[in-house]
Amino acid sequence: MDQIVEDYIRSQGAIPGCIGVQGLYNEFPAATCISVNEEVVHGIPGERILREGDIVSVDTVTILDGYYGDSAYTYAVGEIDEESKKLLEITKKSRELGIEQAVIGNRIGDIGHAIQKFVEKEGFSVVRDYAGHGVGLAMHEDPMIPNFGRAGRGLKIENGMVLAIEPMINVGSYKVVLHPDGWTVSTKDGKRSAHFEHSIAIVDGKPIILSEF
Repeated sequence: MDQIVEDYIRSQGAIPGCIGVQGLYNEFPAATCISVNEEVVHGIPGERILREGDIVSVDTVTILDGYYGDSAYTYAVGEIDEESKKLLEITKKSRELGIEQAVIGNRIGDIGHAIQKFVEKEGFSVVRDYAGHGVGLAMHEDPMIPNFGRAGRGLKIENGMVLAIEPMINVGSYKVVLHPDGWTVSTKDGKRSAHFEHSIAIVDGKPIILSEF
């Protein structure tokens, strides 16, 4: 999967932005972060064989003409159980609700508040340790955009902002653990997690979605 993504990005004259990113201990070795089931984010692609019933998050960053784009989508492998179906549905919907709050007159806290309120009402939890962010001339720019928080708090939304909105939602506890590889993050309780992300631009006071799915 990772090789297919890398080959496509390069065929379009772009650069895979994840390769070589410096982490705590080492550089990220692949074009995509592929996270399966209980893995939340930043999974390193390897020899793992996907099975019927798995859920798989594919998160990739692309650089074109000096600008970064960032997006993620969690896929079902064949038929998945009802709880996993609901997890994917709720996570994707929470992303859309967060994006709806990215308008002039609102603040960054309104985005996270909308995500958290919806997700917790549905019985799931919001990862606290990782967040959305600004994106543009670098992969991660200010402001940070937590997927939780209080409405009316934080930086004001302004025209020209480019933001990555990316809820990471767990079936069980919001707590996560970092693997010894220095990259892969999993749920602490071993229950499943999903991740959906769009890059958006604030134009004429409203969010324009830049990524395609």
